[in-house]
Amino acid sequence: MGIQVFLQKLSGLLLLLCALPWAEGEKVLVFPIEGSHWLSMRDVIKELYARGHQTVVLAPEVSVHIKGEDFFTLQTYSVPYTKEEYRHQLLGHLQNFFETEFSLKLVLQNVAGINNISAFYVRSCMGLLYNTALIQHLNSSSFDVVLTDPFFPCGAVLAMYLRVPAVFFLQSMLCELESEATSSPSPFSYVPRLLTMNSDHMSFLERVKNMVYPLPWMYFCHVNYGPMERLASELLQREVSLLEILRHASVWLLRKDFVFSHPRPFMPNMIFIGGINCANRKPLSQVCIQSLFK
Repeated sequence: MGIQVFLQKLSGLLLLLCALPWAEGEKVLVFPIEGSHWLSMRDVIKELYARGHQTVVLAPEVSVHIKGEDFFTLQTYSVPYTKEEYRHQLLGHLQNFFETEFSLKLVLQNVAGINNISAFYVRSCMGLLYNTALIQHLNSSSFDVVLTDPFFPCGAVLAMYLRVPAVFFLQSMLCELESEATSSPSPFSYVPRLLTMNSDHMSFLERVKNMVYPLPWMYFCHVNYGPMERLASELLQREVSLLEILRHASVWLLRKDFVFSHPRPFMPNMIFIGGINCANRKPLSQVCIQSLFK
């Protein structure tokens, strides 16, 4: 009787295992952004490959850091500028973003730099979205998900057009668009705005300052992202806003942590992965360790 019961349980277990779906790797289309955005995303792609997923990285043929590697397939597309022009624009404005001294002149220089770099990315996006043969190839490849950085939302537009779920991988967006797109509460009386240098405990005048500072940035974002909205509207053949493009995302992977920013409300599909920037970490030197305990 004991052996018979054991065989019955074993056969039931085998039938259950046969009924379960087998784990299969998914097809992931990755649309990265140049620079540190790509260097952080590269570690994620490597992990996806280790877990059996098939990854295709879609990038312009003119780039500085994005190169082909053995753990993903690199698919390039042509763009209407040379590598020298691109390197000049990308590196020419990079130094301004690392200045610590605040001034109106520096803000205007940063705005001009972002506008120039954004113009290059719009031209790059046009080179992709107007490439009929490539778009048809991507559409027929049946990707399961698009992993992209929405700071320049060309990848998000592509995901909408292909009707594929999108996963956003980012640090933050200009004008706090990640909060607006996900309807995350962001009260002016509690959440300090960019460049205000306010804390999360503000006086009345600091709250007024917190409300006034974002106004020029809102105008700047409207002008900066306007070409992408028009491009998306032309591609999808209907009026499309930037917020609608961003709301296509199923999951937001945020490369940040409350250790470096003020606590604030976020939606359930916004996941913090701040430690991913420390994937290639090195041990602290004795000098650093001693300074921590002083």
